[in-house]
Amino acid sequence: MPAHAEPQIRLLLATSNPGKRDEYRAMAERKSVQIDLLPDFSSLPTFDESAPTFAENAAGKALHYSRLTDEKVMADDSGLVVPALGGAPGVHSSRYAGPGASDADRVHKLLGEMRGKKGEDRKAHFVCVIAVAQRGLALSVVSAFAEGVLLEEPRGTGGFGYDPIFYFPALGKTFAELSRQEKNRHSHRGIAFQRLLASLLP
Repeated sequence: MPAHAEPQIRLLLATSNPGKRDEYRAMAERKSVQIDLLPDFSSLPTFDESAPTFAENAAGKALHYSRLTDEKVMADDSGLVVPALGGAPGVHSSRYAGPGASDADRVHKLLGEMRGKKGEDRKAHFVCVIAVAQRGLALSVVSAFAEGVLLEEPRGTGGFGYDPIFYFPALGKTFAELSRQEKNRHSHRGIAFQRLLASLLP
């Protein structure tokens, strides 16, 4: 956002992760949106993300934290869905390999589950749902997905999570091989965020 532009809207992101805030800020560049972390997030009453769908988790989290501030609160839930595994890892994407597991651990477990699967069985898609709420009322809930194929070994050094094994045919690269600009334009989170801005900005 240019220094002289006044933000039309401020969103407090319901996370303690500054990396996620920075990612959304990059997506909001040149838009009249200011994105900050929800203050003292780690000391606030936590929301149990145990719902069976991304939408319920994102909306529930936004509604929960919006009751603790007067400002607009933004929350998201995202993950990888593999139809051949019955939709796993799905809403459990970040916990797929157990508590304390690393991204590499989760990728290793998924590759093990995919061993021997070929062709159509290697199709997968990323899902992202973003919700904004204020004082306990939902203002917007949007979603997007990105279709891809799971490789048999990681490629690329960028991104995080399952990005190194998620091959995106439209660009001929894994998500871990995309530039930030490419990822913001084509990823499930990037598309969902643009839809969110369209729903919130005049």
